Amino acid sequence: MRGETENVVVQKHATFEKNKAIQKEDPFIEDEELKERRTNRLSVLGRVMVGVLLVVAWELFTRIGILDSYYWSSPTTIVQTGITSITEGTLIQDLFYTSGATVLGFILGTFIGSLLGLSFWWSDLYSNIAEPYIVAFNAIPKLALAPVLVIMFGIGFSSKVVLAFLMTVIVTAVAAHSGVKSVDKDLEKMLFSLGAKRKQVFSKVVVPSAMPWIVSSLKINIALALAGTIVGEFISSRYGIGRMILYAGQIMDTDLVWLGVVVLSMLSILMYLGTVWLEKLLLRGQVTQK
Repeated sequence: MRGETENVVVQKHATFEKNKAIQKEDPFIEDEELKERRTNRLSVLGRVMVGVLLVVAWELFTRIGILDSYYWSSPTTIVQTGITSITEGTLIQDLFYTSGATVLGFILGTFIGSLLGLSFWWSDLYSNIAEPYIVAFNAIPKLALAPVLVIMFGIGFSSKVVLAFLMTVIVTAVAAHSGVKSVDKDLEKMLFSLGAKRKQVFSKVVVPSAMPWIVSSLKINIALALAGTIVGEFISSRYGIGRMILYAGQIMDTDLVWLGVVVLSMLSILMYLGTVWLEKLLLRGQVTQK
């Protein structure tokens, strides 16, 4: 046994040295991990360069008159408007209001939607009865319910959270249900035949199988949650980026409108990156458990 282990170690070392020698001889052969890192760096650099070019072109076109600065504003004017809003404290307040309602609705919708979708595994009868209603509710444009929800929950923070919640809960439930359907039935039967309890099969097989489906919905959910919050602020709200944009449009302040649009764009990017990080964290933890 000891001799076999030593032979395996020697073979692996020889293979490593051989690959290393080949890479030295052929400069076009490189490690996959290094290649992926270089690609990621170039991708980030490319995105930054494209963004900078767009901003520079925007500023240049407004200065030379190709774009009407009254309608399109300009990056420098938007920055000045942003500094003024930050100094007055209104922008920070609106930003925290919008992001808070979005994140809270996103968390509640993802959590409850996951529980709802996973619960379909426990009973085929329950799943068959509930599934058509889930599909029907998913087909309803939730934003059309926004005026009713604002009337029910008021113009405060609660109505924005409810809108963000409704935008995400069904999407997550459908994703979790799809994950439950993907579970290997033969594996379930084998575990039951070996004496496994339903709770054990659920926690050890069903949940891990559905997790990639749930995680894949996070990127979509965060965008839907933000859209729901903004629509709620458009209808009626005291605070929020959506309210700021609506108010700026009413008083014909295009600089403030564009400031709101830029802030929303940056907020959506940050939230998207947050879900990407969360996705990697959850899937990495699942791999570690395996």
